[in-house]
Amino acid sequence: MTSNSGKSLKIVQLYPRDMNIYGDWGNTLSLSRRAKAHGFDVEIVDYNPEDSFPTDADIIVGGGGQDSGQSVIGDDLQSIAATLREMAEKGTPMLVICGLYQLFGNEFRTIGGQVLPGIGIFDAVTVGGEERLIGNIVEESSEFGTIIGYENHSGLTTLSGTTEPLAKVTKGEGNNKDDEFEGARVHNVVGTYLHGSLLPKNPAISDFLIQKAAENKYGEFTPATINDELVEKARASASQRPR
Repeated sequence: MTSNSGKSLKIVQLYPRDMNIYGDWGNTLSLSRRAKAHGFDVEIVDYNPEDSFPTDADIIVGGGGQDSGQSVIGDDLQSIAATLREMAEKGTPMLVICGLYQLFGNEFRTIGGQVLPGIGIFDAVTVGGEERLIGNIVEESSEFGTIIGYENHSGLTTLSGTTEPLAKVTKGEGNNKDDEFEGARVHNVVGTYLHGSLLPKNPAISDFLIQKAAENKYGEFTPATINDELVEKARASASQRPR
């Protein structure tokens, strides 16, 4: 029994019905299992358009989707934008992948000329590109070490202001084709283009989300000792795959 026994965390999954075409639900599953390994009870709540938004979320996770999916959830996302910004500013940990990463910025301009307003958690603008950036990707983060995943996007994202990149790309393209960076970081919010799913191969990010959630809710986090031998083997294999 760990010192976290009897404590619970609520993971809210944003728009799994429309923003989950690249297996991003695997992030929620992996995060849940990791939190349980640390001794927490876990509740997973799905949030879709017109649902009542659970403001008691301890961790928020959102996935990717096609432009059409982003259009479907756009109005609803704007309706909870102020709540999400307030939660982010108060330190609620969040992970948003690809399509929701783009909509957590200021705006996404599709290749067809449509402008989808974002919610401004990241100071970032994304424009649709002619070319899809697809392939295995490896990047280095001072916060999380080596991050391994798979990118598949045509949107080109540019960061500005106080929003920092998640990592520097060593294999792959990243946010755009003009700089060497990928993803975004602000408060305890992580945005990234990495699918794969991301979290099974990057437990350091899971541990970060769990730690921040536990500290927010209980004032402390005592990590369990978890055997990541199989994860390390998977990471080593994935990092050697060709682009």
